[in-house]
Amino acid sequence: MQIHQIVVPTPFYVGPVNVYLIKQDPITIVDIGPNTEEAFQALKAGVENLGLRLDNIKRLIVSHAHADHYGMAARLQETSGAEIFLHSWEEGALGIKQDYTHHRKLLQRAGVPEEEIEKFETGYLKISPLLGDKFQYKLLEDEEEIIFEKESLRVLHTPGHTPGSICLMRESNRELMAADTVIKHITPNPMLNCDPIDRLRRFPSLSEYLCSVARIKELAPTLVHSGHGHSITDYGEHFHRLLKQTNDRQSKVISLLPKSGATAWEATSKVFPNVGREHKYLAVSEVQAHLDMAVADGKLKVEKQDLIERYYI
Repeated sequence: MQIHQIVVPTPFYVGPVNVYLIKQDPITIVDIGPNTEEAFQALKAGVENLGLRLDNIKRLIVSHAHADHYGMAARLQETSGAEIFLHSWEEGALGIKQDYTHHRKLLQRAGVPEEEIEKFETGYLKISPLLGDKFQYKLLEDEEEIIFEKESLRVLHTPGHTPGSICLMRESNRELMAADTVIKHITPNPMLNCDPIDRLRRFPSLSEYLCSVARIKELAPTLVHSGHGHSITDYGEHFHRLLKQTNDRQSKVISLLPKSGATAWEATSKVFPNVGREHKYLAVSEVQAHLDMAVADGKLKVEKQDLIERYYI
């Protein structure tokens, strides 16, 4: 089994996305990039450099439902008839199925002002063309095997960055395609999401994420391919550095809470006082995730005032 990295440009701050072409029948690609012409041409050139054509690709595995990872899915399916697979917990996050009614309530509970919520939704509408058109897909579950001619990949459900994020493990040499669950140069953001089982509940993204990266550590991968940036050859060292960064950030969030308490939105302005407008959603997602975990660990308490949640030492 040959796993080849193709770097595809994105218009996002995170930079280009890594997609992985597996050169064994059926020819499979893991993630694909956003729905832009620049991304399409880069993908096409990358595939052709490997001696293949786009219409040779018969399968697309989507690691998670973010535009930079699945936006060209419909275009590929139209070109090659490829089957597309993603985890069942990502189905509701596809752009074609996205309903912001419950998501708006999550932001309201976080204390985000209505005018800011409107800006978030306007921003989403601006990037919605990057999600591409509707496509047919099949659902994956944890521990499923993706069969090739001579080998297979094991699906690992690794919730955290999104509820339905997955990694793919090659058992023969413990090589892992981790997408945005493991990134060498940044800590993947625990995004604010509705729980896929109960849309009225907020998904405990940071707690789930820490369980996922600990599960990966137990599998002792020899090489981790990331969704952005370079691969990781010493996952154990990366894991311990990630834990330290997470603990340091949580300590900072808790230390900045005033005695009078704060909403997640108010706490965000203290933790990230200089955050740019384009990163406000990511910032409030991260702070909310830390507050939720601190409550679960008994470090904070939360009280509801109307719909809004306020956190106290």
